Amino acid sequence: MTSGITPDRPTVEVGVGPVSFADVLAVARDGAAVRIGGDALAAIDRARAVVDELAAAPTPAYGVSTGFGALATRHIPTEMRAQLQRSLVRSHAAGSGPEVEREVVRALMLLRLSTLATGHTGVRCETAELLAALLTHAITPVVREYGSLGCSGDLAPLAHCALALMGEGEVRDAAGTLMPAADALAAAGLTPVELVAKEGLALINGTDGMLGMLVLAIRDLRMLLRTADIAAAMSVEGQLGTDRVFAPELQAIRPHPGQAASAANLAALLADSGVVASHRGPDCNRVQDAYSLRCSPQVHGAARDTVEYAATVAGRELASAVDNPVVLADESRVESNGNFHGAPVAYVLDFLAIVAADVASISERRTDRFLDKARNHGLPPFLADDPGVDSGHMIAQYTQAAIVSELKRLAAPASVDSIPSSAMQEDHVSMGWSAARKLRRAVDGLARVVAIEVLTAARALDLRGPLTPSPATGSVVRLLRESGIDGPGPDRHLSPEIEAAVALVASGAVLEAAEGVVGPLR
Repeated sequence: MTSGITPDRPTVEVGVGPVSFADVLAVARDGAAVRIGGDALAAIDRARAVVDELAAAPTPAYGVSTGFGALATRHIPTEMRAQLQRSLVRSHAAGSGPEVEREVVRALMLLRLSTLATGHTGVRCETAELLAALLTHAITPVVREYGSLGCSGDLAPLAHCALALMGEGEVRDAAGTLMPAADALAAAGLTPVELVAKEGLALINGTDGMLGMLVLAIRDLRMLLRTADIAAAMSVEGQLGTDRVFAPELQAIRPHPGQAASAANLAALLADSGVVASHRGPDCNRVQDAYSLRCSPQVHGAARDTVEYAATVAGRELASAVDNPVVLADESRVESNGNFHGAPVAYVLDFLAIVAADVASISERRTDRFLDKARNHGLPPFLADDPGVDSGHMIAQYTQAAIVSELKRLAAPASVDSIPSSAMQEDHVSMGWSAARKLRRAVDGLARVVAIEVLTAARALDLRGPLTPSPATGSVVRLLRESGIDGPGPDRHLSPEIEAAVALVASGAVLEAAEGVVGPLR
């Protein structure tokens, strides 16, 4: 495990306003340092003054001088409130299962800090600044896979992060070494905080985990959908399909923006293809292509539009202060609310799992057409060198099919499956964290399916020689060959080639190769 942190890494400033998509990606994936802006520190101080005033008052205030959830009716005396905060964090850090990825934990830490910086939570500046320091020093709390119901926020994951601020629990340092939080803080010259009234609750009551995973998935899906257009163009070309169906005038009569963008990409990618030109004349008897070829823009486009709707929701959530209760500093009061409910985020996470499954499904169908001699227009069965002796890409399609089947299961929504908790006080929950976890697996699966299509289509294009592919698709074929993935020939160990293709797709290298010829794809 590596930190991805370099001495000249950028710094993200967290202010009163929302962090951007780029900020989240910089901190989560690029190891950016974090500092809190002066406006945010002033807002934090104003909110803290309100909490201190309420803590000193004889009237109970939820989250300040009471218990939590179903125990909210108990008034906690002043001398026990520090213990109340410690107990809250310790008891809620109840996750189980494998460790959550570093990039996810860094994203949720940044997003919690962003909410603290709005001045609506009531923490002290020193608590917020320690959270920023953990990010800057690449100290990553160990968060477990299971524990969040996506309502009252991502309680357990955030509690594991809050525990580290107290100098408790386990973390990984910048080198990825597992160690006690107290040791990591000491090595970085940081002092744990002693939480005071309201702070424990403010640190754990947010949708930050599911939102962080949504932002990361949106970035990945935007890249993968453009790469899926490249794969589709290679398949249309390799299967002697037509590019006429991608004409802009045909897209204009059904004006979905994503469809128009995908069709424009396909047209650009297929421009100047010797393969397409070879069967464009009057003697061509192909009336229309199969749906998986002809309808690629409709499917990829609908996926794009769904991703952009999800991005709109994510943008609203990034601009939110998710906590309960919230501090309204201008009115010197603290109020309970339901903004911690993860439904808005959970729904779009589920929508995107559907997108991943369907784009992978049409990709697998395009791949399968290459392998069937009855449908591949003169290519050898399974693209094998010596069919019967060799199996070619027969089992590569099996791998695709297995992944697509898994993606269909992952497309079942998590957000409709509410389980009551906390003695029926929290009787409807979003399961947004679960939706986010399965979406991460779905995005990985989509990358693998698209990579196998690219791998198979490249082999088919080689077999179409001496006809030449378009400059754009040809650049992708060259990328594969220069990366050690050989062209047609006798059977060889295929798994390493698949994994190499997956790496090229997931890293964006396939997209960069095509865009190096045609310019930025839409």
